[in-house]
Amino acid sequence: MNRRKFQWNEAVDHLHGRCERLSAFIHEFGKQRLPLRREGSLFAALSRAVAYQQLSGKAAGTIHGRFLDLFPGREPDPELLVTMPVEQLRAVGLSQAKSLSIQDLARHAVDGSLPNPWQMARMTDEEITDRLCEVRGIGPWTAQMYLIFNLGRPDVMPATDLAIQKGVQNIYRMRALPKPEKVHLRTRHLAPYRSVASWYFWRASEL
Repeated sequence: MNRRKFQWNEAVDHLHGRCERLSAFIHEFGKQRLPLRREGSLFAALSRAVAYQQLSGKAAGTIHGRFLDLFPGREPDPELLVTMPVEQLRAVGLSQAKSLSIQDLARHAVDGSLPNPWQMARMTDEEITDRLCEVRGIGPWTAQMYLIFNLGRPDVMPATDLAIQKGVQNIYRMRALPKPEKVHLRTRHLAPYRSVASWYFWRASEL
């Protein structure tokens, strides 16, 4: 697996050469690029991801902002979270499940079982996903979002994502919404830049 951050223009050139239909959409859509996030620590990024699960951006942003207000400098601290009452997390708008998930994430951070940046640099996408999924409430989709938007891994295809499925359906003019297995089969020729392809499928889902 390629672990380096991708070069955008190189990736787009590759997609243009591999898929006529996707190439046409890229020309139509324009030059907007996939944004990389700079949350800092893995813990900060994953706690944000948990807060945002299954919520609209505005509602999730409000709850996440209140969550950050619990900490000095608005920097989430796993040491504080381990002993923080669940009721305090519920009070900022986190559900019971998300509160327990974030506390389990904090325990993993404190005991050192979350990989550090140097370890992740030597790990494959699958190895990182497996490690992150050991945390309560962190599944493959959340891990894949971290791989794409935080680590800039070039070849991730989040096939279970409904918007990805809709984008693939629109680009390839499928009658039915493709299941994850079909998404993988239909997009495998876009490797090793399926993260960039995913960005365009997300945009194509809005058609």
